[in-house]
Amino acid sequence: MKDIKLLTTYEQLKALSDPFRSQLILRLMEKPQTGQQLSEVFDLSRARIHYHLKELEKNELVEIVKREEKNGIVQKFYQSVAGGFVADRTLLPNSEDMSETVRQMIVNMLERSKMRVLSTPEEALQEETGSQDPTDWKYLSSAFEIKATEEDFKAWQKKYYELMDELADIQKKNPTEDAKLYYFHSLGIQVDESMFNRKRSEEVDS
Repeated sequence: MKDIKLLTTYEQLKALSDPFRSQLILRLMEKPQTGQQLSEVFDLSRARIHYHLKELEKNELVEIVKREEKNGIVQKFYQSVAGGFVADRTLLPNSEDMSETVRQMIVNMLERSKMRVLSTPEEALQEETGSQDPTDWKYLSSAFEIKATEEDFKAWQKKYYELMDELADIQKKNPTEDAKLYYFHSLGIQVDESMFNRKRSEEVDS
């Protein structure tokens, strides 16, 4: 699976803008699954799941990565072709569809993160130190609003990804039995209005 795939056709853009197909893509980014497995996850018929899988496969967004025979039936395991997608500049005339595709992927990603939070073990949420310093906590949960130029944001974002790579390399270079698995979800996006400022003004008015 590639890190990033470039979307070069309008059909690919439309396929990903479909809410359900973007959910399928996110599932198949995590691990290969069969149509039967996906039908159980989404509680939908195999026929409907296979229809959407074929549309995604036709647009080169998912692919069959292995086949297994079970009870005389060949099971096909599908996987996303990439861990992320970005639209080519040639699709700029379809900017509205591009925005909707990105928006839909982000929303579905947030839903997946919500499910991960709800299923996280209790011990991950229990603090023993009682510290008011977030850097002492066993989990990371923060929301910020920062004013910055687009150039400064991109420069910081590059450092952020380098830092995440550094964290991942620690386990690769120094594997330990007590290492725990951590799930990260990051979102940084331009907004029109400050929610935090609005809340503060509402508190003053009341």
